Amino acid sequence: MSIYLDNGATSYPKAPGVGEAMLDYVNNVGANVNRSTYATASTAAMILLDTREQLCRLFNFDDPTHVIFTPGMTAGLNMLLKGYLKAGDHVIVSSMEHNAMMRPLIQLEKEGVEFSRIPADRDGIARAEDILPLIRPNTKLVAVMHASNVCGSLLPVKEIGAICRERNIPFILDAAQTAGHYPIDFKELGLSALCAPGHKGLLGPQGIGVMLMDHEFAKSVEPLIAGGTGSASDSEELPPYMPDRFESGTMNIPGVYGLNAALTYILEKGVDHFRAHEEKLTQRFLDGLKDIPVRLAGTEDMAKRVGVIAVDFTGHDNAEAAFALEQMGILTRCGLHCAPSAHKTLGTFPQGVVRFSLGYASTEADVDGALEAIRTIAR
Repeated sequence: MSIYLDNGATSYPKAPGVGEAMLDYVNNVGANVNRSTYATASTAAMILLDTREQLCRLFNFDDPTHVIFTPGMTAGLNMLLKGYLKAGDHVIVSSMEHNAMMRPLIQLEKEGVEFSRIPADRDGIARAEDILPLIRPNTKLVAVMHASNVCGSLLPVKEIGAICRERNIPFILDAAQTAGHYPIDFKELGLSALCAPGHKGLLGPQGIGVMLMDHEFAKSVEPLIAGGTGSASDSEELPPYMPDRFESGTMNIPGVYGLNAALTYILEKGVDHFRAHEEKLTQRFLDGLKDIPVRLAGTEDMAKRVGVIAVDFTGHDNAEAAFALEQMGILTRCGLHCAPSAHKTLGTFPQGVVRFSLGYASTEADVDGALEAIRTIAR
């Protein structure tokens, strides 16, 4: 019997009905969308539209035509960063970013794009006001993660959004660790764009992601991928309208079917339900760590974190600790989590941490089992 605590990498189990919805498409529908008008093609097209509308409800977003399906979170960020930024532009990120943000920026830096990092403290907490001295005349974008994939710390995105609004700077949010886990209001945060993976807190399959863009920002982004859309087929130019402009090629329709089933479940339960469940379990986990000789990397303040818990087995090799946990049935992720800057900020570079990440299906028994295993290894 194993205890799955790697939901920060991908959720497991998936939401009820996800596998069945994907199988139904493959076995009973099978048609592409935007290419034909026969019954099964129309059925698939309606599922895509319904999924866009579900995402609008989830994120308080108005226009389903500006909800784009992507191959995943990383693809979405690449599409936004590389489609918007040009030589001479300056971007502000945080010191906690994942490589899905940083590697495209490092590529763009070689083409003349500059970036600065909002510093976070040793608990992974950043202050919104620390963005102010970083703003330059050529600052064209602020792009940050909502919560750290290493230690779960939340960035003050509402306050950052307010600063961006005051200075008319577009604001992009990486919601990889919060979509489905934590309430996100596109309008309240003053976002220009939001990216999220389908396979983490949204409880869907791998290989499908979402990107929401407001109207003005979308006009300024050049599509990274061009090709057939099934629309405007009389022209070799990309269609000027949404969402077709950003959805060239055949998309992952089985993935959208799975995501549709997952979103139905999430909207039925409510994100607040999942947040309360994970808060309760995270607090139990943090309380249990207090009498164990390990270091928690990240804040203990539940108002400033999500259910991603980073443990440094001081005096032990973290990789060996993760292996020992696996032998006891506790499935985690150790290492640097594709976020070297975050680990340098937290003081856990180069040794990394062992990450325990909770999900909707995690239980108190799972937490207690993990804590007992940690206690055994730490002794």
